[in-house]
Amino acid sequence: MRTQVAIVGSGPAGLLLGQLLTEAGIENVILDRVGKEYILGRVRAGVLEEGTVGLMDQAKSGARMHAEGLPHDGFSLAFDGRDHRIDLFGLTGGKRVMVYGQTELTHDLMDHREKSGALTIYDAADVQPHEFDGQLPYVTYDKGGITHRIDCDFIAGCDGFHGASRKAVPERSIRTFEKVYPFGWLGILADVAPVSHELIYANHPRGFALCSMRSQTRSRYYIQCPFDEKIEDWSDDRFWDELRRRLPAHHAEKMITAPPFEKSIAPLRSFVAEPMRFGRLFLVGDAAHIVPPTGAKGLNLAASDVHYLFSGLIEHYQDRSNNGIDAYSDRALSRVWKAVRFSWWMTMMMHRFPDTSDFDQKIQEAELDYLTHSRAAATALAENYVGLPY
Repeated sequence: MRTQVAIVGSGPAGLLLGQLLTEAGIENVILDRVGKEYILGRVRAGVLEEGTVGLMDQAKSGARMHAEGLPHDGFSLAFDGRDHRIDLFGLTGGKRVMVYGQTELTHDLMDHREKSGALTIYDAADVQPHEFDGQLPYVTYDKGGITHRIDCDFIAGCDGFHGASRKAVPERSIRTFEKVYPFGWLGILADVAPVSHELIYANHPRGFALCSMRSQTRSRYYIQCPFDEKIEDWSDDRFWDELRRRLPAHHAEKMITAPPFEKSIAPLRSFVAEPMRFGRLFLVGDAAHIVPPTGAKGLNLAASDVHYLFSGLIEHYQDRSNNGIDAYSDRALSRVWKAVRFSWWMTMMMHRFPDTSDFDQKIQEAELDYLTHSRAAATALAENYVGLPY
């Protein structure tokens, strides 16, 4: 088989890139080691920057997002038993975020790809990129007991942190940066109305909490917990009781509870691989970087990578220029590191660390006080939260 761009991974990054290329008339094939149902069963992020929303529209896959998604003009920082609203819309000159679950976004992209007739190969075992440091790259995979080969011009590695794309790069050619945080997020999904119409980020002596949502009838809640905590130690009642303790009283009193249909513990880490281009192989999204979910940047960073790579491929095929693909890694990493910084800052400000001294705690309290009483500080938070420009 021959195509122009082979895309490894059919998560949001791979699907978004594939659909943008398809709309532009650039041939592409997507490969994934697992099946469609497994991909749609993964529970992930749900806050979209305006840039991500714009890319969904450009891929002609945004209709349901606009019909069912929840535009948010602000969010609350809760501490000292009170809410302190961050007015995203007012502080950024009219920008906002869209609350729309990653699973729904993935579903929309899958459906549109199927309608467009573009090829996705699921359950492709042992996917491997080859010869990407030369002029004739190709990808191999096993299916039905047969090894298949796809020749291509470029390979986009959108296959996540544990995927084959980054592993295919020689160790001497790549440098990684990592920070692991000493706690995790215990999260649930429940079919109950959200406790607030906007997100609540809570800093409490017992630990961080986040109240989010996927719709007007489905809530996503998190609490900070030790990284080695066992999920079986958290009954539903224990979770709801702990969440209430960490919220201002007026929220805790009106919270609706129900048995969750999903419960998990996610570790928090920052990870960046440099560079993000190796000849004709490009790393995209989680294959190149991971951020703590505190700043809602993971999916949005994958989308900005897609923007830079798609722009470079358009220049290559339509303008016969390699300037865009040559600049891909530098452009993507510049935005990645700014988002890593923001996610680190939000994580440090909102969580209680096990080794925090009295001095550290006073600094955190001063940071929150300054942030909620200084328009300049709040503006810096708001412009990062809605997303820096591409």
